[in-house]
Amino acid sequence: MARITRIGIGLALILLGLFLLVLPGPGILTIAGGLAVLAPEFEWAQRVLDWMKTRYRQYFVKEVRSPAAPEDAADETVP
Repeated sequence: MARITRIGIGLALILLGLFLLVLPGPGILTIAGGLAVLAPEFEWAQRVLDWMKTRYRQYFVKEVRSPAAPEDAADETVP
């Protein structure tokens, strides 16, 4: 029964995320949440979630961080 509930919640989140891609809202995050719920049950969901994490990390390193920014700015202590 718990497996059926988990699958239903995961699929509902993925479907909601698809709607939120065209409506205002966090579509990608909702889809990732649905995949995270489904990942323990299905290998394909784990693979897609891993792919999304890899793409996010690649984007974050290439686009968001500037070359002049320190590597570990969050680890620096402010006196």
